Amino acid sequence: MVSEKSIRLLQQNQYTSQVDSKLTKTEMKIWIEQFFDVEVKGINSSRVASRGGGRKNKLNPNLTSRKKMIARLKENYFIPSFLGET
Repeated sequence: MVSEKSIRLLQQNQYTSQVDSKLTKTEMKIWIEQFFDVEVKGINSSRVASRGGGRKNKLNPNLTSRKKMIARLKENYFIPSFLGET
């Protein structure tokens, strides 16, 4: 996610992203630590209400709620892809 808040949080070593609404904080933490080889200090998550009208059905399955996560990394750890580094 790219927003003013997410960019501001990068300066505090916090990374924001949208995740599957079925994931738990523990599952998110394990995935981030294994995939990026970093240590996570903590996770905050919240459900974001869906946008748009209509009803959820087979033809329009995207009306379910989404989940936003903010991961705080321990000091001296960072995720290079978020910073534009290689």
